[in-house]
Amino acid sequence: MSTDRVAGYSDDAPATSRWQPPFGLLAMVGATLSVAFCYGQVLIALIMPLFGLPPFELDIHLQAIFMWAFGLLTVYGLARDRRAHGSNVPLATGALAVLIIAGTLYTFYDVRVLILGYVLLVIAALLNQISMLGSLKGQVEARAAELSRLNDTLEQRVETQVGEIQRLARLKRFLAPEVAEMITSEGREGLLDSHRRYIACLFCDIRDFTPLSETLEPEDVMEVLQVYHERLGSLIAASRGTIGFRAGDGVMVFFNDPLPCDQPSLDAARLAIAMREAFAEARRRWERLGRKLTIGIGIASGYATLGLVGDAARRDYTAIGSVVNLASRLCDHAKDDEILMDRRAFLDAEDHIVATPAGTLDLKGIGQHIEAFALRALKP
Repeated sequence: MSTDRVAGYSDDAPATSRWQPPFGLLAMVGATLSVAFCYGQVLIALIMPLFGLPPFELDIHLQAIFMWAFGLLTVYGLARDRRAHGSNVPLATGALAVLIIAGTLYTFYDVRVLILGYVLLVIAALLNQISMLGSLKGQVEARAAELSRLNDTLEQRVETQVGEIQRLARLKRFLAPEVAEMITSEGREGLLDSHRRYIACLFCDIRDFTPLSETLEPEDVMEVLQVYHERLGSLIAASRGTIGFRAGDGVMVFFNDPLPCDQPSLDAARLAIAMREAFAEARRRWERLGRKLTIGIGIASGYATLGLVGDAARRDYTAIGSVVNLASRLCDHAKDDEILMDRRAFLDAEDHIVATPAGTLDLKGIGQHIEAFALRALKP
């Protein structure tokens, strides 16, 4: 039930005439004035002498007109209020009262019947007010029950929202923010369950960073790492890659999971070139200080098992398999600012990249010789 209706508004009334006296006031005023005109002559006879004025008589026909006119006003008020409280009893009682009053005035006159009519009219007005108050009470009780239900579920909803925020924060550690928000909002966390998929894996680290860090102040080491991860992190997010590992100067990124992409090897190649260019700009300050900082990048493509690993306190989404090991070993073997790709990744992206053979490599931990390619640039 609309609170506007209870307050005295009708939804289907014109905007300029929507106001209605609240709480049955119109019906009560109509009944009071009708009674007053009925017994007006008596009231005049009692009141006028108090002010030293001679009494006068009302025209009996005019008096009758006012009596039933205000009675009709009462019925009109009851009809409007019925739409708010929904009870037909006050309106029916008021209509019966007006019929009795009019019949007494114009067909036969019986003071007892007239009194009965006015008793019914006043009762109708009072019943109308009671119905209005009962309607308001029902609304208040409904709102109170609704608030009670909200309070009962508030803790649960807060816990649910906190859980969603925590899950989103965890996802943002290894996914682009918009991807993490999409997975959380759409309830697609099943994408992170353990599964097998074809991916392109990229490893990147700073060349000879461990011996270099031994010659630097700790504050300088932290600055190098901060700039390194800030620059690379923004590029990874823009490429919609997934961070599978990040620690110290090393970072591992893979493509085509948890959300698929059309050309994962090409996306990895684009990211690798962007990383090399971004790090070249960031290291200029260190070169002026006589510190040589370069990076190496390895890219391999193939099937891997992907999923969440860790415990309840910390879980990371990562890839496991020979393709991950191969990308890591290619990164280790890469020279300063070199990007090495295995043959499979090269063949996936060869129509869009410029690369030269880097020979057949015997990499540590890899049971076979690997044909590698050095990525130079993207084709225009």
